[in-house]
Amino acid sequence: MTNTALENASLIALRDCMGLKENETLLIVTDEIKREIGLALHEAGKNLCKESILVEIQSREINGQEPPKGVAELMKTVDVVVCPTAKSLTHTDARREAVKLGVRVGTMPGITVDAMARCLSADYDKIIDLTMHIAQKLEGVSNIRVVTDKGTDITMPVKGRKILPSTGVLKNKGESGNLPSGEVYLAPWEGKSNGKVVIDGSMAGVGIIKEPIVVEVKDGYAEQISGGKEAQKLTELFEKAGREARAVAEFGIGTNYKAILTGMILEDEKVFGTIHVAFGNNITMGGNISVNSHMDGLVTEPDVYFDDELIMQKGKMVGYEV
Repeated sequence: MTNTALENASLIALRDCMGLKENETLLIVTDEIKREIGLALHEAGKNLCKESILVEIQSREINGQEPPKGVAELMKTVDVVVCPTAKSLTHTDARREAVKLGVRVGTMPGITVDAMARCLSADYDKIIDLTMHIAQKLEGVSNIRVVTDKGTDITMPVKGRKILPSTGVLKNKGESGNLPSGEVYLAPWEGKSNGKVVIDGSMAGVGIIKEPIVVEVKDGYAEQISGGKEAQKLTELFEKAGREARAVAEFGIGTNYKAILTGMILEDEKVFGTIHVAFGNNITMGGNISVNSHMDGLVTEPDVYFDDELIMQKGKMVGYEV
């Protein structure tokens, strides 16, 4: 990927997605792994706003681990924060506290130059339209059921839970989300989801799945995990983070038609025609599971029911043309 492509994508991210203005201050939080992207965003920011600040932290061990306290404090003092980091800062108190004060935060966990150039070139009107269509369909729904030919069959109660459409356009005070984005998600009720999830696309912390991971969910927790090497790795990640890391935290549907399956969960969970079920922290989305871990598992070609209505069949939206 050329430097020009990275420069252009950085400009789109800050100007078009974050709505960065010339009288605003910008903070880029990056790490040694994503330094190239952090620098590109910092350089683009210099030409767009009053002050662009670049801070590099040591890469975190797992998604959801807090940045250093000094950086968390700095995040509260600017107008816009963008976080191109190897591990996600989305599900952290640092991000939540900054947002409470009106800071706009775009997180880019695991972002690559290729994914930036591809996904940020999408027609955001199209993504917004599809995202809002699904969000509206979810209103008033009591239960979500996902079924696949590979064996997924899980029911997640969601009645009354906040529906979160994420379009990747974050221009209003206190808005926050992924860059790039394109998904609708929410937190199923804790302790209520039951069934089986067969993760066959990719898994956060694991990558692209060769042998599907079979997760048996009982009363809201991933109680049994089976499969091959990938299943073993997921088990180890769960054991490292503790019991609450196994809690069903999120259900989401991807709505970015430019996103493709790459093994990087930031992009994978946005792939149109897939759903994801995440385990661990869901404080950010209105749930009450607080743990330093949030791991999404991607399911391909799903049949998705909102109560009794089939809204997606084998990964294709029913009655909606993209």
